[in-house]
Amino acid sequence: MTRNTLITGLLYASLLSGLAGVAGADPFTSEDENRWMAQFEAVAQQGRSLWTSPALGSNGVACAQCHPNAANTHPETYPKFQKQLGKVALLGDMINWCIQNPLQGKPIDLADPKMTAIQAYVTWERRGVPLAPGKH
Repeated sequence: MTRNTLITGLLYASLLSGLAGVAGADPFTSEDENRWMAQFEAVAQQGRSLWTSPALGSNGVACAQCHPNAANTHPETYPKFQKQLGKVALLGDMINWCIQNPLQGKPIDLADPKMTAIQAYVTWERRGVPLAPGKH
C-alpha cells in the first residue's frame, strides 16, 4: 500500500465517521422547537422577575434600576476582558460583580438556576444582535 493510498483511505474513513454522526442525529420537529422555545421564554421571564426585584441584594437596589430592559449589558460581547474584574470574564461573572457591589448581595453560583434565568433574560433582550465576543 502506497503512502498516498493510505492517506486517502484515512481521509475517507474520517469523512464517513463524521457523516455517520450527523446521520444518526434525531430530527427536530416544529413541535419540539415550539416546546423548547416556550421553556426558554418561561426561564427568561423568571430572570426578568429577578432582574426587576431588589431581592438579589441587601440595599433595595434592583438590576433594572441601572439596566432597564437589560440595557447596556451586551451579553453578545462575552467572554471579554472586564476592567472591574481585571480578567477575561463570562457574563455570569459580571452579573455577580454587580450583585456584590451595587446591590450589596451575595454572588450566585454560575450553575444555579437563578443565574441561568438572569442570563436567559439578558440575552433574550438582545436577541437578534450578532455575537461579538471580546468587543467593548
